[in-house]
Amino acid sequence: MPKLSLSHFEAAVLFALFTSVVLGIVTKRTDKERLHYGLYCFGCFMAAMFGLGWLMYFGHR
Repeated sequence: MPKLSLSHFEAAVLFALFTSVVLGIVTKRTDKERLHYGLYCFGCFMAAMFGLGWLMYFGHR
């Protein structure tokens, strides 16, 4: 089995993607609502990831 080597950024994006898919599926009733909510959650995860990344960068400078 090949070894999977992910950077911290890639792992965070995969976590955001999978979590957004699950949240979209379990919280909404129609496919349109699921898609919109999943994309919204993914966008929030990405914004939080970049925002916290910059906070850590400036905090350790």
